Amino acid sequence: MTTQAQAAICYGSEKPFSIEDIRLDDPRDDEVLVRIVACGVCHTDMAVRDQHIPVPLPAILGHEGAGVVEKVGSAVTHVKPGDRVIMSFDSCGHCPSCDIHKPTYCYNFFPYNWIGTRADGSPTAYQGGTPLNANFFGQSSFATYAIAHASNTARVPDSAAHLSMETLAPLGCGLMTGAGAVLRSMAVRKGLPIAVFGTGAVGLGAIMAAKIAGANPIIAVDIHDSRLALAKELGATHTINDKSQNAVDEIRALCPQGLGYAFDTTGINKIIEQAFSLLAPLGIVGIVGASAPGDMLTFDESNFMGGGRRVMGILGGDSDIHGFLPELIEHHMAGRFPHDKLIKTYPFDAINEAFHAGESGEVVKPVLLMPS
Repeated sequence: MTTQAQAAICYGSEKPFSIEDIRLDDPRDDEVLVRIVACGVCHTDMAVRDQHIPVPLPAILGHEGAGVVEKVGSAVTHVKPGDRVIMSFDSCGHCPSCDIHKPTYCYNFFPYNWIGTRADGSPTAYQGGTPLNANFFGQSSFATYAIAHASNTARVPDSAAHLSMETLAPLGCGLMTGAGAVLRSMAVRKGLPIAVFGTGAVGLGAIMAAKIAGANPIIAVDIHDSRLALAKELGATHTINDKSQNAVDEIRALCPQGLGYAFDTTGINKIIEQAFSLLAPLGIVGIVGASAPGDMLTFDESNFMGGGRRVMGILGGDSDIHGFLPELIEHHMAGRFPHDKLIKTYPFDAINEAFHAGESGEVVKPVLLMPS
């Protein structure tokens, strides 16, 4: 028996999102039907809307969904109807990356997340009798209900029963990426300096995680004073407004031996290259900001090799969601990851307003609340 739902349909950058009636397929053996309560708005959603990521449109987007399990397939054992869950990216579970618990680098990431259907080509959503592009990040959570998968659905621990879904939802992508980059990908060591370039949701997630890791100093670099003030509140020991493009000199003065870690969320070549130039021996520059296809980076080879410096591309913070999302929830409940300070909620039918707030920088993390 199929499920009737409402979804925000993305038609591209020239048209606003439109909330329309849809029908969802029944969950298959390894799938989960979730009643969506809240869903974060992420810049990846904006990138798809603008077709910087080639997900076919029109489509149901949304990939930071949180809600309550309504129905599970026969092969799903880790969640049951009534459980509260967070959803994230999907993965195949059987490629060389998945085999070593690195699902963000799944060899089959594209068909499992971005083709508008299940990986086998079958649709999960319909309008009338016509298939509709969905299964975005294995969920498509800009909707009142979503079909997700055992692999990308994490149960909220009983210890977090008091946390609202609007607080939990944003952990599924951007914040997880920033925190995971620090705690997992780069494995930041206590007492070593880190600079974070760009203080949106991903960068602020990294700053909170750097404080957890014991990095020192923690340097936030941005061009917006309001974001830098928030970075200071969340754990940055120093902030630099780079409007005058003097960040390199200021960081060198703070860290004459070089940075242990640099984390770029901007995707701007010049910034990444400057960050590399600031590294100490064995320093790492981690990159999550998506540059345009074809953009190139230039590094001095002798510094790259001679000091054992590393340039690391990072997806999803190397997160295995079933282990890392509960870890982030524990950090939040202990006061170490106060990401709720970044959130502003919007009713589902104000999705276009929420997108504008996120794009303009007015709000770090817009979160949509579905009608009850």
